[in-house]
Amino acid sequence: MRPSRTDAVVDELILAFSRVDAEALTDLLTWSAAAVTGVGYAGFVQVDPLGELARSVALHAPRGDPLRVRAWLAESGVLKELAACARPVVLPRDRSVGDPGFLAVPVPLATREHAFLWVAGRDFDDVDGHLLGRFATAAARALEAASGMEAAIRLLRGVQAFRATAGT
Repeated sequence: MRPSRTDAVVDELILAFSRVDAEALTDLLTWSAAAVTGVGYAGFVQVDPLGELARSVALHAPRGDPLRVRAWLAESGVLKELAACARPVVLPRDRSVGDPGFLAVPVPLATREHAFLWVAGRDFDDVDGHLLGRFATAAARALEAASGMEAAIRLLRGVQAFRATAGT
């Protein structure tokens, strides 16, 4: 059976929508958050729906992790704090105890569970919080758009499957 024009159009839509790579987008947003705030570290934390656990889902760090932020995230209790709150979190830098300086803001996602975008590596003020909050809003829109593209692809594949079984 020869492919129909409809099959070609649906294939073209799937191809176009597939150009959005959600994982690459998350990595780019993480790296960009670090650049926008002038630090070497940034990441996303996802909070479970019950607000009990938070886990790092993306992390940008300089080679060698000179401030040991990866270990600090795991050991400091900051992930527990993020799981329990829905507001920005600012922690000052204290080199004597290894605290890198940390700022996390909620990512206003409408279609996913609660998340935070964070940066680390220096002391942060209200201006930094405002800047990162605006960036987090843009990041949320981009992540939701990527998620919407993935959902559209699944629906279009359903259209293809339906057309194939219906013989049209």
